Amino acid sequence: GFLNTVHLLFSQTEIESVSLPVGWKSYISPEGRKYYVNTSTKGTTDKERRHGAMEMEESFDAEGSFDDVSCLSPQSPGSTSPARRQNKEKEIKETKITINCVTFPVSMSAPEQQLLKPSEWSYCDYFWADKRDPQGATVSGFEVLLQKQLKGKQMQKEMAEFIRERIKIEEEYAKNLSKLSMFPMAAQEEGTLGEAWAQLKKSLADEAEVHLKFSSKLQCEVEKPLLTFRGDNFKKDMKKYDHHIADLRKQLVSRYAAVEKARKALADRQKDLEVKTQQLEIKLSNKTEEDIKKARRKSTQAGDDLMRCVDLYNQGQSKWFEEMVTTSLELERLEVERVETIQQLLRQYTTLRHETDMFNQSTMEPVDQLLQSVDPAKDRELWVKEHKTGDLRPVDMDI
Repeated sequence: GFLNTVHLLFSQTEIESVSLPVGWKSYISPEGRKYYVNTSTKGTTDKERRHGAMEMEESFDAEGSFDDVSCLSPQSPGSTSPARRQNKEKEIKETKITINCVTFPVSMSAPEQQLLKPSEWSYCDYFWADKRDPQGATVSGFEVLLQKQLKGKQMQKEMAEFIRERIKIEEEYAKNLSKLSMFPMAAQEEGTLGEAWAQLKKSLADEAEVHLKFSSKLQCEVEKPLLTFRGDNFKKDMKKYDHHIADLRKQLVSRYAAVEKARKALADRQKDLEVKTQQLEIKLSNKTEEDIKKARRKSTQAGDDLMRCVDLYNQGQSKWFEEMVTTSLELERLEVERVETIQQLLRQYTTLRHETDMFNQSTMEPVDQLLQSVDPAKDRELWVKEHKTGDLRPVDMDI
């Protein structure tokens, strides 16, 4: 019923001089304003017409404009005095503002909006406006959220590359340890010290094996999950989100343009009606009375068109709003999932690293034990027994 209701606001002199057409009724607002409502529009029940009139009156009482439409000129459909239109324009401009075809309340004059998810710093609360990038291009809040997702994917890829480099270092280190353990250096060392030395060389081979296992586990349990988490379909999904929200925003821009066009058309019809009303007052011609009826019908139709465009705009903005909330919360969920997944994988890295230290320590235990058993006296005994040349000492020569 609201779309088919047309509102006319007259000055006091106009009320006295113009009789009401058939099907029009007047209403008085709490502020004392007189409103004229078309109750004979086709396709509307009496109940809907009354409800539409009440809706319009309540909307003007609350906002000083059409139902939640800050993007409109403050001119009301019909004949409005220039002074009153100017006051309306000032009143609306103080409560709402349209930026890039999106209507926002003016924070200084409107009650502070409650956050959708207070104290959570949620995506759905902080990315409604557009911003400019360093190059000066306009970037929507949703594009900022998408860039965050794509950046997260890139960070994940770079982390996987970093782990790959770590694996290469481990593999190269293991290879060099194994090679070094086979060098025949000091192989002829004997006794208990020789045994400790041989065990130390062997520990290098054992340590090389530990590092190979570490690199293998890094690849399976850290690098691979980082690479496979959110595969190729992820970017396709992000593009779908981008196109969906962008299409809704384009629709909003188109509907805002339709509102602006309808507003201009209404202003033209109002101006024409004012001119003909003035001609009627001074009775310039006999045709003026018929002309003013025709002008009033055209102004009424222009008012209908304007409110239809306003309603379509509001519907489009509501749809965009709903999808923005839904999609931004989904992106927020995806980001939490990404952070928690990578956190778990990095924890696995530290676990494997601690295990490597533990296994490396175990390769040193036999070396420590043999080093504690090194006995210079024992080594001397063993060496003397093997290499002695005789135990008879020289004596003096007799004459």
